[in-house]
Parts: sequence; structure tokens; C-alpha cells
Amino acid sequence: MSRRVVRQSKFRHVFGQAAKADQAYEDIRVSKVTWDSSFCAVNPKFLAIIVEAGGGGAFIVLPLAKVWQIPDYTPMRNITEPIITLEGHSKRVGILCWHPTARNVLLSAGSDNVIIIWNVGTGEVLLSLDDMHPDIIHSVCWNSNGSLLATTCKDKTLRIIDPRKGQVVAERARPHEGARPLRAVFTADGKLLSTGFSRMSERQLALWDPERFAAHEGMRPMRAIFTRQGHIFTTGFTRMSQRELGLWDPNNFEEPVALQEMDTSNGVLLPFYDPDSSIIYLCGKGDSSIRYFEITDEPPFVHYLNTFSSKEPQRGMGFMPKRGLDVSKCEIARFYKLHERKCEPIVMTVPRKSDLFQDDLYPDTPGPEPALEADEWLSGQDAEPVLISLRDGYVPPKHRELRVTKPNILDVRPPSGPRRSQSAQDSPLSQQHTLERLLEEIKALREQVQAQDQRITALENMLCELVDGTD
Repeated sequence: MSRRVVRQSKFRHVFGQAAKADQAYEDIRVSKVTWDSSFCAVNPKFLAIIVEAGGGGAFIVLPLAKVWQIPDYTPMRNITEPIITLEGHSKRVGILCWHPTARNVLLSAGSDNVIIIWNVGTGEVLLSLDDMHPDIIHSVCWNSNGSLLATTCKDKTLRIIDPRKGQVVAERARPHEGARPLRAVFTADGKLLSTGFSRMSERQLALWDPERFAAHEGMRPMRAIFTRQGHIFTTGFTRMSQRELGLWDPNNFEEPVALQEMDTSNGVLLPFYDPDSSIIYLCGKGDSSIRYFEITDEPPFVHYLNTFSSKEPQRGMGFMPKRGLDVSKCEIARFYKLHERKCEPIVMTVPRKSDLFQDDLYPDTPGPEPALEADEWLSGQDAEPVLISLRDGYVPPKHRELRVTKPNILDVRPPSGPRRSQSAQDSPLSQQHTLERLLEEIKALREQVQAQDQRITALENMLCELVDGTD
């Protein structure tokens, strides 16, 4: 008689629990825009939700620390003046993503099929990737050090892009055969997790090794022939222009490392990946459940853990960074589920009897401090995130204000180092942005000259009156 072996994992008994009613945020009109977005962002201090409003573009920001003693007077105000305005997209922007290690570097993508990378500290366009996606961009994700991007597009292609070189370094056409939108996120070791639909409209989760997408990563021509055994023998170049040979199995040339098929619901699966635990959480738009899987180096690589289910469907979902969790309760994930009129926290916990800090659950995790400045990243430097320990809990800093410094375009000198890529320096979008800044500078100088002219005229009149009085 054979005995079934149960896989050992500290996350095998992770369970989810919805917060009590008094911990939910009531009377919130969540946006009804038909964009497959999470509509929610969260950090250890604040919760931001896209809400329904005339004209669109409205959001609310709520503090997570609740104080129940209501003062006699509570000042409330709407924020109508932004710190800085970033203008460059020609159509609606649906994706915003901060760089994981560089200060003030923000990525935006929209319905104009363009990705723009900004320095929000100066308002400058650092890079514009405007010729890589022939259709609407569905998702964009940075890798752990911010050197690469993974994008999915309406053309059903999964791309890996080096934004500073302006190159697609690897791509996979139709990683999922279905017609609904794809999503993709990088794992901690550089692989890719994608969600999509099969040809029969079954929802899928796939794990990909990008090294299988391209036989050779160099820019020079490749050659390929079949061997007698049916394998493919290739010659090409590495990314560093070294010549290399390759032997490939055509039956495994572009297949996923692992593939999980789930159900036939039509809701797009939003993936939330935790690199500390290697757990991927899947939240379907319109679903009432959260599925979670553990990613390992052992076959079958993607291991189903459990499903959290509730009664009401979700309109969107926010995912708390690891530093915002309660380590004293062995909390390893927290979601903020958007209903039609409220937001409900959902906590994922590993059951432990000990009250001591659980080192295996909480390795050092990325903190809020950047590892690079924006110009350092743009020049080609990379750095891993600055890690912090959660042993004593995390206390958010009280004041972290964005300081905006708009450079004077008249003081700019030609760069002495190597030229940036064509898309970064000579793109029409960048030229338009520079022209607008020049026009603003000219307008300001003209106003100063007019003011000085008026002052000179007034002084001359006073002088004439004094001279006439003496005569």
C-alpha cells in the first residue's frame, strides 16, 4: 500500500479572515470605470481609492490609524492644487508604478500605447517608450532592482523591456491563448508569473523563464539548423556581444515552467506577489475569493495553498507592503477589498503559538528609502532595494514630503558623457516638453521686463514732477 507524501511548507495552513465591521471603511462610492485596475493603493499610513465622480480622476486618501475621539472642530479640505503636473500622454493614463529603488522615478502608461518614465522631483521626462506597443498596454511591472520592465498588451504579447536602452530584450507571443487581458509580475529570482485565459476561456496562472523566450540575447544575426535527433542547433551573440552556441529542444522551446488552470469565470485575475514568502495571490475582478499559491524551485514549481472566500464580489483590491503588517500576530499579507460602497480589510495569517518574533516569516524586507537617485539610475546604475528589519515593528516616518525643483532650461549644458537613447533624448514628446518649458520661461521673463518698464516709467514721471516743481 502506497502512502501519500504531503509537501512540507510553513505556508500550508495560511488562512484569511475579514476584519470586523468597525474596521471597514463605509460609504465609499468606488469608481465604475470599466478599466481592469485594482482601483486601490495602500501603504503603512494611508489608503487611496479611486471613487466615482463627474469627469473622473477623483480619489480619496484615508488614514489607516483610526482615532475614535472626535474633536469639536475637524478641518477638512479638498486638495485642488497639485505639487507638480506631469503632461505628456495624449490619452487617458491607467497605469502608475513607482521605481522600486530610485528616488522620485515614476512610470505611467495609458491608452495612447506609450510608456513615460518621469522624475517627479523635477517634472522632467526621463524616458519615453513610444514605439514598442502597437495597442493598449494592460499591465507594467518592474523587476526587483528596476532594471527591466515586464509588459502585457492587447496584442497578446508578453514583453521584457530594458527601458534605458529602449529595447525589447525578450518577448513571448500569446502566453495565454484566450481573448481576455493578460497580467504579469516578476518573481524574486527574475522569472515571470502571468495570468490570462485559455482558448476555452479557462483562467490560468503560468510561470515563465525569460531565458527561454530568446535563444540568444545579442543584437547580431542568428543562425539555426536541425540536428539528426530533431533538436535545434543555433549560433548567435550574448548581450555582451560574445559569440555563443545553443542546443534547444523544440518541444520545450517556449513552454511555461508551470501552468495552473482554474475555472471559467470571465473576471480578469489581478496578481499580487510577495517576494519575501514567494506567494502569489490571485484576486479576480467580480470574484468573491482570493486564491494563493507558493512558488518554489521544486516541481511542479507552483503549489496551490488555499482559497479565501467571502459572500460579496470585489470591485478592486489593495495590497499592503510587508512593512505595514502586524508581525506580533504573524500577519503575512493584508488586502483592502473594495465593495460597491465600502472597503474591507482582509488579513492573511500563519498560525503560530509562540509570541516571539518569527524570523522565518519575516526576512529583511524593502523599506521606503531609495537606493539610487533618478539621474544615477538613468546613467545605467542599478541597486537592490534597501532592506529593513521588522523585528521591532515598523514605524513610518512622520514627514516624507516631495520636494519639487524645476530646473532652469537656460542653464542646461550639452551632456559630456555618452548620448542617451533616441527615445530618451530626441523623441517628439521630449522635444515638446522642452519647448513648453522654454515658452513658460520666456513668458515669465517677458512679464518681468514689462513690470520693470512700468516701474521705470513711474520713476521718470516722478522725476519730471520734481523738476517742474523746482522751476
